[in-house]
Amino acid sequence: MRRRSDETFVKRRPAAPAGFYPVEAAGLSWLEQATLEQGGVAVPRVIEVDEAHIVLPRLSELPATVPVATEFGLRLAAMHSAGAPWFGAPPAGWQGDGFIGSLPLAHVHDPTLPAARHWGIFFAGHRILPYARLAHEKGNLSAIDTRTVEKLCERLVAGDPDLTGPEEPPARLHGDLWSGNVLWTEYGAVLIDPAAHGGHRETDLAMLELFGLPWLDRVLDTYQECWPLADGWRERRLIHQLHPLLVHAVLFGPSYGARAGQVARRFVRG
Repeated sequence: MRRRSDETFVKRRPAAPAGFYPVEAAGLSWLEQATLEQGGVAVPRVIEVDEAHIVLPRLSELPATVPVATEFGLRLAAMHSAGAPWFGAPPAGWQGDGFIGSLPLAHVHDPTLPAARHWGIFFAGHRILPYARLAHEKGNLSAIDTRTVEKLCERLVAGDPDLTGPEEPPARLHGDLWSGNVLWTEYGAVLIDPAAHGGHRETDLAMLELFGLPWLDRVLDTYQECWPLADGWRERRLIHQLHPLLVHAVLFGPSYGARAGQVARRFVRG
């Protein structure tokens, strides 16, 4: 339940799983650090948090404009460049796992694990396979498509450069960067509801495209000017979109599972 006052915005969920709001607060604080130190995208400052609710400043939304989208691209590149200690790293100061929507989201807690050092291993094992198997259990991803996704994950684990691109250091990700979590305000773009972690910067950009964002081309053009993406990123965006598609398959049904299967088949033959 969300409740508004003149100055604050309260999200409350009395039956929230342990850590639901505290990890959101940790993620916002971690992203805010990038704002203060690197000029990253603004996020709301946490006023109060406990296991049942979080209190944030209330923000008034405005229509998106080209100048604000231009600045968003610049600041998003700065946020990503603030980095993370390893792939799958939780927000600074957080010891547990996280959430994406209402679903658990695993972090990598041991920096010596292969998943912490290789993005393909992390993404396959922590972002694709768990949700593919859960979607299959719910009847929202067919057995054939599940196996196709598993074959794609084998290529990711093997480090296939066509899927992973060249090696990059872990970026500081919002982690759930669909258009509904980008607020256009008098202060510029403000990011809310993070699933923050260390990952590949193309993941955030791919999710912005998946569900649409006003002036996305301008955001991407400015981002590229600040920190150019490696060749092949437009094709790889589909790999990164598999995670949110599978999350949606778990939560919202087989139409998203079918879309995930279509994506996987583009990269797996036979």
